[in-house]
Amino acid sequence: MNQAIEQRQGLLKKALTGNAVFSILSGVVILFANRWLVRFLGLPDKVNLAILGISLIVYAGILSLNARRPRIRVTDACIAVIMDALWVAGSYALLFVVPFSVAGKWTVALVAELVLALAILQWLGIRRVRKCEQYVGKSV
Repeated sequence: MNQAIEQRQGLLKKALTGNAVFSILSGVVILFANRWLVRFLGLPDKVNLAILGISLIVYAGILSLNARRPRIRVTDACIAVIMDALWVAGSYALLFVVPFSVAGKWTVALVAELVLALAILQWLGIRRVRKCEQYVGKSV
């Protein structure tokens, strides 16, 4: 019965892993190309994105730990979906209040769309796991 749940975790594991990879790559790029990225986004020179980069790397680590568990913690995966949804909402709110360059606006919007796609995949994976847990629970 547990094998059925583990098989149903495939989509969720892949979505969490994809999110972790994207987050760590983004964090590393932000850290190593901080000054260039600030100029590219059209932000003032005094802005430092290092904390954002470090936060993304930590977030990637948490996602990766959950994805590597033999049995994913659905609650942790739900928190990841909520965090991603907040990222998307915050990104679009920033587009209206921060004077990004045109390329910066496109970049922020495209990243938000990718994060939204990952959140949707995670949510679908969570639904798949929960359906299986309900089915297995009824048959016991």
